[in-house]
Amino acid sequence: MLLGGGLLNIAIGTYYAWSVFVPPLENEFGWSRTQTSFVATIDMVMLATTFFLAGFILRRVGPRPVAFFGGITFSLGLFLASFTHSLATLYLTWGVMVGTGLGFGYLTPITVGSLWFPHQRGLVNGLAIGIFAAGSGVFGPLAGFLVERLGWRATFQILAGIFFVFTMVGAYLLTDPPEGWEAPPPRPRRAGAPPRKIAGLDVPTSQVVRTPSFYKLWIAYALGTTAGTMVISQLVPFARSSGLSPRNAALAITIGAVGSATGRFFSGWMSDHFGRLFTLRGIIFVSMLATPSLYLLRENIGLFYAFLYVVYYCYGTQLSVYTALAGDFYGTKYLSTNYGLLLMAWGFAGVLGPLIGSGVFVATGHYRYAFFGAAVFALGALALLFVVRPPAAPQPSAVLRSPSAV
Repeated sequence: MLLGGGLLNIAIGTYYAWSVFVPPLENEFGWSRTQTSFVATIDMVMLATTFFLAGFILRRVGPRPVAFFGGITFSLGLFLASFTHSLATLYLTWGVMVGTGLGFGYLTPITVGSLWFPHQRGLVNGLAIGIFAAGSGVFGPLAGFLVERLGWRATFQILAGIFFVFTMVGAYLLTDPPEGWEAPPPRPRRAGAPPRKIAGLDVPTSQVVRTPSFYKLWIAYALGTTAGTMVISQLVPFARSSGLSPRNAALAITIGAVGSATGRFFSGWMSDHFGRLFTLRGIIFVSMLATPSLYLLRENIGLFYAFLYVVYYCYGTQLSVYTALAGDFYGTKYLSTNYGLLLMAWGFAGVLGPLIGSGVFVATGHYRYAFFGAAVFALGALALLFVVRPPAAPQPSAVLRSPSAV
């Protein structure tokens, strides 16, 4: 299951390398930065919305058909994008089709992993989502190499073929645990301590949307990930405007991918041991300082890479820890749809971040206000994470009196 999720995620995670293709597309067609940045926005919105739809389907047909559909749609969208001659075609293929494949493909390793390893949700989700982030680090430089030698159209086609194989094998390996599966309890962290137990609370999605905690988490998630989505959508152009060569700008994609992947994995593991909210609060605070620092110190290549790594680390942390936090707050039974709703906050950040980044650059010729504005958003997220509380478990007497709870 872990191997299948890894193969699927490393393929579809390559969409994070979109900025590699921005310069050649703008040079060939004369499109503006706002127009090309909108592709990343469509991808993120489609991922967030189709993730929720895929959650309903997965509960009826199982993970394998959902993963197969996601892999086919992603690979086909990338292949058809190679025939692009207009913005509408690019938006439909790399935007709508690739984004739909992302939503269906991204869902399955998370939900299947949470069922197999309920006691290590942070670690397993961090592993799955970390590999997703690593895709751009593996294939981003390859894409840049191929674009220079073969052109962007041939590069799209080659990657589509590779990703089709990866996603089909990965989808085949993804299965739910057998009926009645109970994960063995983890060993206690010290001698004589009782084994850790997972919460037995499973809140249906229809009730989750009535809890104040959900809206606090939703807004905090959206504000906290805006810095990451802005930097991701503008990374290569921002790096070039900071004085980096094309090769060093391409290397920035790998640095960012490593930061995002390690943040998802290591912080997911940390959250299992130190708590989800504690981990998120610390990381958001770091992000609030690192994002403007990346802009201020951008002309020193060493500091540029260092702060880029930190910004991506903070961004990746949120994607893994919020996934596990949704399971802690609302249970794993309805995780596919509960987290699907929460993930729409990230989709909102996927609209807001690129719009802020491209809009500020077009209006001012630099990214200063975008980076400082992202720090203000992080402050708002931090404030919400200090006041949010998990929903209280229903009282047994209340459950017995309520016909709707049966």
